[in-house]
Amino acid sequence: MDLALFDFDGTITTRETMPDFMRAAVRPGRLRLGKVLLAPLVVGYRLGLVSGTVVRTAICLFGFRGVPAPELECHGLAFARDVLPGLLRPEAMARIAWHRARGDAVVIVSGGLDAYLEPWAREHGLELVCSSLEQRDRLLTGRYRGRQCVRAEKARRVMERYPPTGYARIHAYGDTPEDQELLAMAHERHYRSMPAAAPEAAH
Repeated sequence: MDLALFDFDGTITTRETMPDFMRAAVRPGRLRLGKVLLAPLVVGYRLGLVSGTVVRTAICLFGFRGVPAPELECHGLAFARDVLPGLLRPEAMARIAWHRARGDAVVIVSGGLDAYLEPWAREHGLELVCSSLEQRDRLLTGRYRGRQCVRAEKARRVMERYPPTGYARIHAYGDTPEDQELLAMAHERHYRSMPAAAPEAAH
């Protein structure tokens, strides 16, 4: 059995999904205020002066601190059902189907939030390694639970849950520098590309 590791945003989807989710899930008043207060960080990110990790940390803290966890879960289910299907790359979904037809283990490895990735992965029968938010007494603190699942953390979590010695070969798919450590784990690396292939017999 092989192991196939897929980044989500920009690899399986046509664009980053977290901004769309934030617009859908953050309460309107906070969203309007956040656009003003966090604008310098966003501009810094676009200019390459601020890391995506810092921006995501600030946005989640401002947007979700004190919000009931069921509220986020409800938004996540709706986003997975109503928005994500329209953002999927057909060639990526075909490649996932190809791996599944071969009997490979297919894992989505993403810095995105489990609120919407978990129901989407479950619907498609895929395994998931991703970021999640901390909660206390069913209220969100706005902080991430553990590290964000990006860069070296992607590779670390995969190594922990899917030891490479258990697989014949590892395939990895990504589209940004935040995927480089994940790609480095693989025998077959696909950066901003999705090879077309007919399904093989399961192995």
